[in-house]
Amino acid sequence: MLVVKVGGSAGNDYDALCDDIATRWQAGEHLILVHGGSDQTNRLAEALGHPPRFVTSPGGHTSRYTDRRTLEIFLMATAGLVNKQLVERLQMRGVMALGLSGLDGRLLEGKRKSTIRVIEQGRQMILRDDWTGTIERVNTSLLRMFLDAGYLPVVAPIACSTAGEAVNVDGDRAAAAIAAAFGAQTLLLLSNVPGLLRHFPDEASLINHIPRAEVEAYMEYAAGRMKKKLLGAQEALAGGVQRVILADARIPACISHALAGGGTHIA
Repeated sequence: MLVVKVGGSAGNDYDALCDDIATRWQAGEHLILVHGGSDQTNRLAEALGHPPRFVTSPGGHTSRYTDRRTLEIFLMATAGLVNKQLVERLQMRGVMALGLSGLDGRLLEGKRKSTIRVIEQGRQMILRDDWTGTIERVNTSLLRMFLDAGYLPVVAPIACSTAGEAVNVDGDRAAAAIAAAFGAQTLLLLSNVPGLLRHFPDEASLINHIPRAEVEAYMEYAAGRMKKKLLGAQEALAGGVQRVILADARIPACISHALAGGGTHIA
């Protein structure tokens, strides 16, 4: 079992990704694709007059502040447009892709965080009307049913709260939860950089390998969203995944390249 998460930032080559997925799927490999949608969400939010707001937690992790209107925009952009564009690309390549969000069938379930603590201008603040959550359960039986029937699930990172509400969850951590729930051998986190860079944005400073016991020490090199990727890697490894790879979604055969040694390997 291979779980692949592709980021939603600009620059990723989704056609090349889907070419690679199609080749592997047609060879009989079981895959689950999880995706983000940050770039499309930002564009739609700007167009609708509700521009994105990003906040930093006391632990230094940057995330999107998700009030109810932002959640609705995220649903439109990510669970709607991005999800269906990926499904379309895969269907055009002969893959029986099935678009889902974590809300469907309580595929991803957890508690909603109605308030969050953030750091702004050096001060700790509490923001209310938050619609984010933390995944506590993966409906593996539902995903297994689709996989056994020959479908390739394409999952948008919207989860279902314990009360049945839609909540925004981090895509990398959603992929980590799915990989751990399935006991996947490999979790592949693809984005618009070649992996963890020692001197961001210098791509020649790629860190090729991180011992799994030393992930925390490498957080100092993680810029922006990369912190969440390393956090997701930690959670996947703790959940039983054998290796996590941070790799480049801008290149041809990006999955094959990563599995052959490209990117940053944590194992």
